[in-house]
Amino acid sequence: MSKSERIQKGLAKRYRAEKRFRLYGIVAIAVAISFLVVMLTAIGIRGVGAFQQTHVALTVKFDEEMVKDNNWQGIVKNAMRETFPEVKSRSDKKLLYKLMSSGAGFDLQNMFKQDPELLGQVRTIWLPASDDIDMLMKGAIDRNAPEDDRRVTDKEIAWVDQWLAGDLIELQFNTRFFTAGDSREPELAGILGAFMGSLLSLSICFLLSFPLGIMTAVYLEEFAPKNRWTDLIEVNINNLAAVPSIVFGLLGLAVFLNFFMLPRSAPVVGGMVLALMTLPTIIIAARAALRAVPPSIREAAYGIGASKVQTVVHHVLPLAMPGMLTGTIIGMAQALGESAPLLMIGMVAFIVDIPGSFVDPATALPVQIYLWADSPERAFTERTAAAIIVLVGFLIIMNLLAVILRRKFERRW
Repeated sequence: MSKSERIQKGLAKRYRAEKRFRLYGIVAIAVAISFLVVMLTAIGIRGVGAFQQTHVALTVKFDEEMVKDNNWQGIVKNAMRETFPEVKSRSDKKLLYKLMSSGAGFDLQNMFKQDPELLGQVRTIWLPASDDIDMLMKGAIDRNAPEDDRRVTDKEIAWVDQWLAGDLIELQFNTRFFTAGDSREPELAGILGAFMGSLLSLSICFLLSFPLGIMTAVYLEEFAPKNRWTDLIEVNINNLAAVPSIVFGLLGLAVFLNFFMLPRSAPVVGGMVLALMTLPTIIIAARAALRAVPPSIREAAYGIGASKVQTVVHHVLPLAMPGMLTGTIIGMAQALGESAPLLMIGMVAFIVDIPGSFVDPATALPVQIYLWADSPERAFTERTAAAIIVLVGFLIIMNLLAVILRRKFERRW
């Protein structure tokens, strides 16, 4: 074989290897995208049902005696008995009342508070059904299964069918899911409390980690002497970025709760723990952004007589700020999805009220998902998936914001 033939054979072998390498990369990307699509599709299919809730049209009378006694659930029961007058036995009545949610009475109470003139009037009002009836309407409970194998009895199905024949029951958009806090009853549970807890915690996290991270990065990159101490600090910062998040939760538990006696389950403590976790990421991203500023900018500033501080504050820092903001937003997005450190400081408690301040008891979106996923009621399964959809949407918005900021302020040298 001549030399040119050996070269041609070697080139052909290299070209085949290059094609295989590209093919492996394409296959890896396709597999990753397929897993992502399967995951999002499964979550979407399971969670979309939570955005609808079964409601029943009941003709209720705001009886003066019952309103005076605050017996709102009694008004609902009266309406149920009048709707199904053939139901006489005590056991059947008890079964009949289970068709409606325990929150139907609270809806009537809130309605009366907004319009006291309802006293003594008879109105047809859409009220939430129980979670079992909601599952039946959504097809999650098989009507044809043996009665002992399902949570809804034949009598309940017959009553639901009477409502369906009269167009008195239907699926409506579940506004309560976005406007209410947590509840033991799936049909009454919402994510607003967890969403506000996450928002307040992220606010504290940003207020603490952003200025501290930027100042630390500026000092280490622009002012600190290059010696073994700064090298040691740099190595430790890089190592802290890889520490499991639950370790920061244990640190927050020991320092903020046990030593400083700060309130448990409060967003201020959650934000401080998340700030500890996010700080190394922000410092690393900020230092990378400072290094990306060309040395000619600094030299030009020195050339016109600017001091070190003036050079950094007036020239280097504004040019590096887009990269710093991008790193900060990515760090915030990472903190938003963390649940382990928040579990350690008590943000796993069952809290119904919407937090209004940084010291009110609160939970967070990932912790709320964990709590609902652990609940035995079947209706919480779709609410878990719906909360994941909201969390993923929140993360996508934050990452889009990072991309937009980078493209808007980024300068190419």
